[in-house]
Amino acid sequence: MFVKLRQVLLDNKELAHKLAELEQRVEGHDDTIRSLVVALRQLMAPPAEPPRGRIGFQAPRSAK
Repeated sequence: MFVKLRQVLLDNKELAHKLAELEQRVEGHDDTIRSLVVALRQLMAPPAEPPRGRIGFQAPRSAK
């Protein structure tokens, strides 16, 4: 399992390196390619954790 995890992390580093090279090559090109590289970088970022709900009993508030 740890070998597979290490391989995934290594592949991610290689992908990031290749994206950096591509970004340098397309510096004078279209903004569309640049936005594609930005979108790929966002997809590589780890997802944010969703907010957690409260645990336990919650009494309904009575309207007075």
